[in-house]
Parts: sequence; C-alpha cells; structure tokens
Amino acid sequence: MDEGLLAITVRSVMRMEGAVRRFWTAVTRKKQNDDDGNESKLARVLTLLDLTGLGVGSTLGLGVYVLAGSVAREQAGPAVVVSFLVAAVASAIAALCYAEFAARVPKAGSAYVYSYVSIGEFTAFTIGWNLILEYVIGTSSVARGMSGYIDSLVDNKISTAMRDAMPMNVDFLSDYPDFFSFIVVLILAGLLAYGVKESTLMNNIFTGVNLIVIGVVLVAGGMNCDPDNWSIPQESIPPGYNGGAGGFAPFGFAGIMAGAAKCFYGFVGFDCIATTGEEAQDPERNIPLAIVISLIIIFLAYFGISTVLTMALPYYLQDPEAPFPHLFESLGWIAIKWIVSIGAIFALCTSLLGAMFPLPRVLYAMSSDGIIYKKLQTVHPKTQTPVLATMLSGLLAAIMAALFNLQQLIDMMSIGTLLAYTIVAVSVLVLRYQAEELLGTSDVSVTVPEVLRQLVNGARLKAPTQLSSAIVKVGVCVFAAFVCGACGILVPAEDYINTDYPGVIAGLAILVAILLTLFVIILLQPTDKRKLTFKVPLVPLLPLVSVFFNLYLMFQLDSGTWIRFSVWIVVGYFIYFTYGIRHSVEGERLLTRSELAAARSVANANGNGGIDNTGYDGDEKSASKLPAATYTITQDS
Repeated sequence: MDEGLLAITVRSVMRMEGAVRRFWTAVTRKKQNDDDGNESKLARVLTLLDLTGLGVGSTLGLGVYVLAGSVAREQAGPAVVVSFLVAAVASAIAALCYAEFAARVPKAGSAYVYSYVSIGEFTAFTIGWNLILEYVIGTSSVARGMSGYIDSLVDNKISTAMRDAMPMNVDFLSDYPDFFSFIVVLILAGLLAYGVKESTLMNNIFTGVNLIVIGVVLVAGGMNCDPDNWSIPQESIPPGYNGGAGGFAPFGFAGIMAGAAKCFYGFVGFDCIATTGEEAQDPERNIPLAIVISLIIIFLAYFGISTVLTMALPYYLQDPEAPFPHLFESLGWIAIKWIVSIGAIFALCTSLLGAMFPLPRVLYAMSSDGIIYKKLQTVHPKTQTPVLATMLSGLLAAIMAALFNLQQLIDMMSIGTLLAYTIVAVSVLVLRYQAEELLGTSDVSVTVPEVLRQLVNGARLKAPTQLSSAIVKVGVCVFAAFVCGACGILVPAEDYINTDYPGVIAGLAILVAILLTLFVIILLQPTDKRKLTFKVPLVPLLPLVSVFFNLYLMFQLDSGTWIRFSVWIVVGYFIYFTYGIRHSVEGERLLTRSELAAARSVANANGNGGIDNTGYDGDEKSASKLPAATYTITQDS
C-alpha cells in the first residue's frame, strides 16, 4: 500500500517537473535569426532620407511646440536647455543600442524582435505589448495635443462648446469627447493603409515644413533675445509668479532632473525607424545612420528652441500650453504668430503620422510569429501594407484620443517606452557577450572553482563560452536588481542625501560599490567578434548606463501610472497564455523537431536504414514535407 502510494507520488512529481520544464521551454524559446528580411511581403522602398524624415517627423512635435515652454516655466527655468541635454544623452545611448540591433536583425518589429532573438518569447511578448501601448498612446497624445493647440488659437471656443454639450463626468476620462482628434487619427490611419511610400512622401513634406517653421522661430525669436533673461535675480520676479530662486537654474538640480524626465518624452519616437527593417533599403546600413542623424537634428532643434524661448521671454511668463503663439503675441509680431501656429499644426500632423507608423508593423510582426491573432498579419496585395492591423490600431488610437485628456495619455506613455529601452540595452549585452553559435545551446555543468576563475577571466579567453555568457546574463540581472534598490533609495530620499543622514549615504555607497564590481566582472568577459555595420561603443558601460537611467526614470512615475500599466499587462498576458503560447510559430517549429526526432528513432527501430514505411529518410527537409498527421502516426506507432 505504501509502495503504491509512493509510486503515485513519484509519478505525480515527475509529471509536475515535466510540465514545469515544458512551460519554461515555451516561454524562453528564441526566434531563429536566419532570415535577413529579403523574403518579406512588405515593400522595401524606404531610403535613408525617408527613414531620417520618419524619425525627425515622429519626434519633433509636442516636444517643440508645447514641452519647451512647459518645462521652462514649471520645472527648470532657463536650465531647460540642460534638461534637454540630459534627456538627449539618455536617448542617444538607447538609440545606439537600437542601431546595433537594427544592424543585427533587419526585420519589422523593433525591440520586440530584438528581445525575441536574444532573450525569449515571453519577454518579447511583454516588450511587444508595451510597444503597442507606447505607439497607441503616442498617436492619441499627439492628436489630442494638436486639438488643444488649435483650440487655444480660437480662445478655447471648441472645448467650451463641447464641454457644455457633451460633458463626461468621469474621473479617469476627459471632460468631453474630442471628435476632432478621433476623425484626424482615422484619416491618417487610412493614409497609412493606402501605401507606405505615399504616406512617407507626405511625412517628408510635412517634416520639411516643420523644419522651416523651427527656422522661422529661431530667426524671429533670436532677434529678440536678451541674455539677461538667463540670470534674473529673485527680487526682480514680479509677485504672483513662481520664479523659484531666480538665476539660470531657479529650481536647482532637482528641477533640472525633473525637467529631464519630462523632456525625455520629447525624444520618444526615434525608435519608429527600427520598426522598418522589412521596408528599408539596405537596412543594416541605413537604419543605424538614420537613427543617429535624426537624433542629432532633434537635439539641435530642441536646444535652439529652448534657448530662444527662454532668452526672448522670461521663463516665468511662458505659456505651458502654446508657448510660441504667446511669445510672438507678447512681442506684437502677430503675423509671425500665425505663420508659426499654422506650421505647428502641420508639424503635429507629421508627428501624428510618425507616431502611428510603427504600430501596425509591431502588430504585423507579433501576428506573423503567432503570439497574437494571426489574422492581423494580412498584407493587402495591392498596397503591400498590413491593412487590418493599420485600421485596427488607428481605431484604437482614435478612441483613446477621444476619451482621454493629454496629461493622462502622456503619463501612460513613458513606462512602456522606458521598459522597451531597458530590454534593448540588456539584449545588446546578451548578444555581445554570446557567440552566435551558442544561441539555443543547452547548459553545461561547471564547478564552483571554474565559475570563480571565470569571474575574472583567469584563463584569458578571447571568445565567449557558455560559462562566460551565463556569467554576463546573471551579472546583468543582478545589476538591474541593485539599480532598483539604488533607485528605491534615491527617488524618495533625494532630500536626505547629506551629512545629516549618514545611513542614506552609506547605503548608496554600498550599492554603488556593488554596481561597479558587477561592471568590472562583465567587462572582463570575452565578447563576440562578429563584424557588424554598426556596434555600440564602450560596451558594457553605455548599455549599463542606459539600464540605470531608464529604471531611474521609471521609478519617478506615480502609482496611478503603474496601476494602469498593470491592467494593460494583465490583458496582454491573458491573450498570450490563452492564444499565443499555443499558436506560436516558434513553438510549432520546436514541436516539429521533436516529432522528427521521434520519427527518426522509430525508423531506426524498424531497421529500415533510416527509412520507415512513411517514406521518412531521416532528413529534416524531407520530413518537413510530410503532413502533420504523418508525424503523429509515426510518433504514436
């Protein structure tokens, strides 16, 4: 009796272990990077100019026409230029990581595909789901911002009329439904569905108009610049204005960093270039180049705009909603005000197009891999665009633009973007310290002395091994965990980092020492020598700095944003575990391989010299031509 019970228990434990092993294999299976993108159904028509215009157009929108004045007045004062510089450096590091991955994986899908290749399917789904959130909210926020900009030019008559006619008294929704934003998003979704070349042509035209308007602002505003506005003393600030302590940085270092966190939103959008891997000409060269060139143009525009804005008008007098019309109206230049306002509307259209462009590409990539509904991968034979994914994403963005206000949308956008940037930086480290032939290989047993020796690369290895690669993976995970610990101290205790609180300083010093030790361990490991058209310099320093900065900004987000993010994640995981994990193309490929192995063993048992009565000759290619039923019969026999 006891032996029977023991046997049942043992079998139950073995089944449980088998189930856990199968589940782990499913969520960590990696996408095979053996396709260079040449077999894509999408039209490969985008040139370097198109890609650069897409990056600039998708980014130079709300950041130029709203963000600079808002941050100058409420966070940083004239030091808004420093805030933009800090945000640009953080974005540039993330952009370099994107550029290396674009050189490695020239396919549609951006960070989703990158993490699928290097980390695994579950992580890739998480990133892809967050990219969908980022692009939906990016589209909605730009549409809502453009609507608000137009409304401010007509003395808020539109919003007042809609608020009186159709009020929405719900805490987490807008005051009124914005039908203007809804219609604009649907029109641009239709344009994107019509054809990628046509939509990028309009994007290039609008981007050119945008750059001309920025030039007009720089010239007209520069003619009215007064350097004394960067050093206004506190006593000269009129009563009733929040001018802080005056001077160049009236709100101190904390204000500059808070401004940088907000300015980071202004650089979101360059990663849309990385989603065009299957539509770009020579993607290994042009995508990295376009990312770098567009970021340089974007930073110069932000730096110039914020300089002119704060020199031409004191920071405490800025209008956070529409700073340029307010500036030129204050100067009495009414004609310039309307030129800039009309140009700003065109620029926001460009930003809207750029924000919407990547969304159907991510849906297309995920549906092609089977981890979301496969119907979304349908490509129209005439337009060569994912029409269903484009229109569905446009409808979703239009509904959100109609129902939520701008601040609610912006608050939700950052978290998905920062998480995507973090995973891309981690993926760069994983692939750089792992030879390509080691991807997908099984683990090996090692002893503790071997691990300790490899921590300092005692054998002076020049090429990665499974052990050195595993050390890097574990080191990066531990690094991220300790960064979270450091941020958990820094964010709530920024006012306590001084000699009056030695415990806080001691805790941070210990965490910094651990982070530096992990950096040195990773630095000592051998790297893959594969030649690429672009590689991130100063590895592992820059990717680790990117991880730190992204996690630090994520810790700055409020609890409401985390709650809404959690709801979105729960919905995504429901789709993955009820559909994606069972319909994954990679899962089907691995299942086929296991069935082939079973067929091979049966064939050998039949004594047919590798050929059984199904016609299988032991070759994977010939077996792949057999129907699925043949595999099942062979395996069951």
